[in-house]
Amino acid sequence: MKADARTKLITGYKVTPANVHDSEMIGSLIDKRDRGQKVYADSAYRSEKIEKELNGKNMTSMIHEKGYRNKPLTKAQQKSNKKKSKTRARVEHIFGFMTNSMNRMYIRCRNFVRAKATIGLMNLTYNLFRLTQIKVNLNGR
Repeated sequence: MKADARTKLITGYKVTPANVHDSEMIGSLIDKRDRGQKVYADSAYRSEKIEKELNGKNMTSMIHEKGYRNKPLTKAQQKSNKKKSKTRARVEHIFGFMTNSMNRMYIRCRNFVRAKATIGLMNLTYNLFRLTQIKVNLNGR
């Protein structure tokens, strides 16, 4: 899923079978309008391939650093990850809303086409709720 950190609106998404890792879809979520932007993601998205892809698209990687066995993160890397988490946490609110308020994070459908439709409708519903919240906040209610 791709979301705007400022408004917390979902701006794009891809649906894949369970055997495809989310990080494999990052390139297909990026378009021309994203050039020059920062990309925030957790450490599961950290790889040389993704870093090269982002550099090639003139984007700044704000993907969390990974620690490895016998090579833990340095204090500077931990501090950097904490700073990145402040922005990334805004997007995590989307998943929290879907889990708690929409009561849906597990998709049970007979086929992939139905699963894609269900996820699309969930994302649309979330955005409608979020737009309502934004409108209320702008009107000072």
